[in-house]
Amino acid sequence: MPTAKFRWILNFALSASAALVLTACAPAKTRTDDPWEKFNRQTFAFNQTMDRVAIRPAAQTYRAVTPAPVRRSIGNFFTNIRLPVTVVNELLQGAPRDALVTSSRFAVNFTFGIAGFFDPASKMGVPLSDQDFSVTLAKWGVPDGPYLVVPFLGPTTARDILHFPVDSFYNPIEMYPAARGDWYTYTPELLFLITKRTNQLDSDSVLANAYDPYVFVRDAYRQVMLHYIYAGDPPSDVLDQMQGINDNQAEKLLEEQQKVENKPATQNPPSKH
Repeated sequence: MPTAKFRWILNFALSASAALVLTACAPAKTRTDDPWEKFNRQTFAFNQTMDRVAIRPAAQTYRAVTPAPVRRSIGNFFTNIRLPVTVVNELLQGAPRDALVTSSRFAVNFTFGIAGFFDPASKMGVPLSDQDFSVTLAKWGVPDGPYLVVPFLGPTTARDILHFPVDSFYNPIEMYPAARGDWYTYTPELLFLITKRTNQLDSDSVLANAYDPYVFVRDAYRQVMLHYIYAGDPPSDVLDQMQGINDNQAEKLLEEQQKVENKPATQNPPSKH
């Protein structure tokens, strides 16, 4: 999963916390199909433990000892060096114009941005796109399949998991250690993972306070994927499918919601004092 997707999951988590309060009376339910839930919950618990004892402390240490401008430059480098993954997938999705724009962004930042440590392309108005093979498969019409939690890698689906091996063929930070095979060549990839985790530290409390963190992450992942597949504007029928409702159920839920909205507010009983 690209870096931006992790940030979108966290952003969704923050907005969903407020949305849950605002829609407490709404009858709509979230899609709950999860045939591998028993295995997924065990893996989720394992990942949470590994994060608590190793990954999160490493991210906290990294943030404590590294100045913010340095962290920003390192983040810029990893964002830029992974753009070939987006370019290939935009071509596979039949979007050559998008691929050309992404290639231009990569070239500008790699040259004028000193190997990508700086981001002059954004100042020039060149947009950042983040695509991977999971989005490509979705745009090809491949169904997502069951939700899946993978050790160390986190949330995905039976379809989306394919992006890990496929995208590694044209991801420079994975191509180099695969070609050399020496343990120290994995240092950039390790730093990339720590950088991603550092960006999530401020949102840890959202997940910690969720009623069911596993369900919260599962729902957030599905929302984020819809954002990527439909460029932030999924059609209503897709949203209904994600919520696990059909047309008749949608009409019934709308009627129930209207009844809730039209119901007069209950007056408070008079005070005894």
